[in-house]
Amino acid sequence: MAGEKPSVELCKGINGLDKVVLREVRGSSAEVYLFGGHVTSWKNEHGEELLFVSSKAIFKPPKAIRGGIPICFPQFSSHGNLEQHGFARNKFWSIDTNPPQLPSNSLIKTFVDLILKPTDDDFKIWPHSYEFRLRVALTPGGDLMLTSRIRNTNSDGKPFSFTFAYHTYFLVSDISEVRVEGLETLDYLDNLKERERFTEQGDAITFESEVDKIYLSTPTKIAIIDHEKKRTFVLRKDGLPDAVVWNPWDRKAKAMPDFGDDDYKHMLSVEAAAIEKPIILKPGEEWKGRIELSAVPSSYCSGQLDPQKVLQG
Repeated sequence: MAGEKPSVELCKGINGLDKVVLREVRGSSAEVYLFGGHVTSWKNEHGEELLFVSSKAIFKPPKAIRGGIPICFPQFSSHGNLEQHGFARNKFWSIDTNPPQLPSNSLIKTFVDLILKPTDDDFKIWPHSYEFRLRVALTPGGDLMLTSRIRNTNSDGKPFSFTFAYHTYFLVSDISEVRVEGLETLDYLDNLKERERFTEQGDAITFESEVDKIYLSTPTKIAIIDHEKKRTFVLRKDGLPDAVVWNPWDRKAKAMPDFGDDDYKHMLSVEAAAIEKPIILKPGEEWKGRIELSAVPSSYCSGQLDPQKVLQG
């Protein structure tokens, strides 16, 4: 139900884990768990869920939550020596009560600021000092915005490098009825073929088997069109040149204990990322990467969806 004013509420989630619930006046909402700095829900003004979270997701630290928007830092996937996707999604974040100013949109009143800093144990895994600030915000129109700011606070003068992704799981009605627009003709690394480089053919990406690709030098706007729902997700991004497209399909789905056998039919990960060229920060330097997600009714044009309107609009 729509409330009278925007609200930000800290409460208990699954298994007693702390979460923050954001609510906008028109009824849209988002939930973010302090464990992982992990967005697990984003609903439109009709209360319809827009993010996929597996029914078998395990809300038991240190196991990362399966679905929503896990944050991959300081390593994407197995591109390095750390555990899969790094450690940010496995750590408890804190609410940042005094964040440095962000150039803000004064219309956005509903947000929470989180912060992650390394512990002594973390230094053994990744010997760098950093501050990772995350703002999760809802716009009055129900768009979801995530802004990450990562600062090198090393006192030994050493730079560090990292790869990064917002591993967003979109909820779709039927993966075989979904297509992705905006990545045509781009080069990609195929994770199913030892990251061999290919060029995307075809005029849109559709799905009939497992997909795990890293698209390079991608545009700032990507559209995910769900034909059955007549809904288009628009992903806008800054500071994140790459885009990962992933669906595990049936065989991999069955092999994941925290993922239902048929869950692959109802999700698609399209992930704004910085992977091919790691980000390098000298002490005192800060990197910023942000995404804005919106969900709009698909427009029809001569019986076909017209993604160009979405991509240009």
